[in-house]
Amino acid sequence: MVSDTLAYATRAAHDVGLATWFGGTMFGKFALNPAVEAVSERRDRGKVLNAAWNGYNVLNAAGLGAAAAGWAGARFTEANPVRMSTTENALSLAKDGLMATAVATGVANGIQGARLARQARDGAVPVESGTEPAPETPQQAAGIQRSLDVLGNVNVGVGAALIAVNAVLAQVNYSRPPARRALLRRSNPVGGLLSGRSNGRTAVSPLTIGALVVAGLNEVARRSPLPTPTS
Repeated sequence: MVSDTLAYATRAAHDVGLATWFGGTMFGKFALNPAVEAVSERRDRGKVLNAAWNGYNVLNAAGLGAAAAGWAGARFTEANPVRMSTTENALSLAKDGLMATAVATGVANGIQGARLARQARDGAVPVESGTEPAPETPQQAAGIQRSLDVLGNVNVGVGAALIAVNAVLAQVNYSRPPARRALLRRSNPVGGLLSGRSNGRTAVSPLTIGALVVAGLNEVARRSPLPTPTS
């Protein structure tokens, strides 16, 4: 059984990592890449571009790695298929595919970025913009740059889809009836003080009992016919 503290830390690392990776991708794609056109010398554009991207790639890799590791850990615990509904399982499978794609394209991006920087001393490859080769860009460098443009587009699409699926998955879990959430949760989300643990074992939490009582009362109220008004 995974402790609540570890589960919280893993989830936080996953979300912060995903934000770091996707935020950097969005900034580079829509702000940095076109902004280098303000630099008059095309070789200096490439130098600035490669220095910026290769500098941030460390954070990109760390963020993506944290997101992937956090989700992988969740798949063996909180997001284990036996503990989720049919809808949650479908969303989780979609997230599996998106996360794998993000990791694959992220690795490819890093490799291609390093290759582009090695095409000239200090990364000073002449470019028109971050995604467009200049007329004097060497053929191999131009091909690498075009591949980075495609990979960047894929990363933006995958990142947006990942965040959307993540949000829907969280909302579906939150919307699950309280009794079902309590029954499937092995430990109380509030922590040890209210968890009902005794002698190292997890006992039935007061919150679990309360959730079951409230759910039962709600069901009784739903099934009970409303009194017929009398004149």
